Amino acid sequence: MQGPPIASSSPAQSGNVLEVLTVFLKLGLTSFGGPIAHLGYFRREFVDRRHWLDDEGYTDLVALCQFLPGPASSQVGFAIGLMRAGWLGGLAAWCGFTLPSVFLLIAFAALAPDIGSGVGQGIVHGLKLVAVAVVAQAVWDMARRMCAERRRAAIALIAMALLAVLTTVYAQLLVIVLGALLGVVLCRDPRAEPGREPHPALAAWCVSRAAGWGAMTLFCVLLFGLPALLAQHDVPGARLFDAFYRSGALVFGGGHVVLPLLQERTVATGWIAPGDFLAGYGAAQTVPGPLFTFAAFLGWTISGDTHRWAGAVLATIGIFLPGLLLVIAALPHWQSLRRRAATTAMLGGVNAAAVGLLATALYTPVWTSAVLSKIDFAIAALGFLLLTRWKTPPLAVVVVCALGGVAEFMLR
Repeated sequence: MQGPPIASSSPAQSGNVLEVLTVFLKLGLTSFGGPIAHLGYFRREFVDRRHWLDDEGYTDLVALCQFLPGPASSQVGFAIGLMRAGWLGGLAAWCGFTLPSVFLLIAFAALAPDIGSGVGQGIVHGLKLVAVAVVAQAVWDMARRMCAERRRAAIALIAMALLAVLTTVYAQLLVIVLGALLGVVLCRDPRAEPGREPHPALAAWCVSRAAGWGAMTLFCVLLFGLPALLAQHDVPGARLFDAFYRSGALVFGGGHVVLPLLQERTVATGWIAPGDFLAGYGAAQTVPGPLFTFAAFLGWTISGDTHRWAGAVLATIGIFLPGLLLVIAALPHWQSLRRRAATTAMLGGVNAAAVGLLATALYTPVWTSAVLSKIDFAIAALGFLLLTRWKTPPLAVVVVCALGGVAEFMLR
């Protein structure tokens, strides 16, 4: 007996690449507020206004992308473009949503070395204080959402304790793996009923099982093969690409978790100064689009004068590619994955460990590099309260903190 027809979430391609690029370019120029806000913009645009898919299909797509490591909003946008206009549609969606903020952050990176006046230095310092407020808000929100009960809170505390004593470069990876194991042991509820079946369209959204397995193979080859290659040969550009690829492959729980991963790959290795790192992160709060485009600033800044564009391109592609590969790999298998209770438990443990990871980064490098006086503390605290209590738009908080940084420099 044939089931009811699928609504507008049908995998049939009914659009064209130019249409997808135009819509996502508009979103890339106007989507302020971080990944949660981005998903709200997407729902209004593609479910309520354009009817490219129905609410059930969109909800399941968001659930899939939040389950996977990587930037959830960019993954959702890529999948919608893929559904609408095939592989080129997915690429057009990613380019339209991502490139505006990439070029804005490259422009900031190019201008930052020439900011030598007191006003300019005050603005840069204010951006560092923005990073303190934004990361503190992310820790606060993630802890309430992902560590609401004692077992997950314990996993977050264990992660923080391990990061305080481990000195290996693999400390963050070990914490994530341990979080997954503890999640399976501590967070699994045998009384829980299996979740509802995901929307049937997700299993067929323009991705065959062969393409899914091919994407997973490429993901693993790059994740494990590049370090092995670099251990034997120093390939130009490969070390930079590997650093950002590995960071993008391990981001669980929200875009801000990429901060400690990138700090480990760039600041701890001496590629970039902590102050420059935080200034770029603060600047990333002022632009629309995904937070992961912070990688473009880093790639430009840490590359030599003759390779800045190449560095920005490699860093940007490197940090986004693993998340997109995982979406392609998971789409054909999402129905079977979602039915398993162990999957939910493992994700709960990983997300709790990610809270500990980000809380550690809040102290160093964010706090220790930015808060240097009582005035700095007051400005950062004001930014935090504006974000959490008054729900002030992030762009307005950036302006307030930048003005505070300028005022502090003027009073010296």
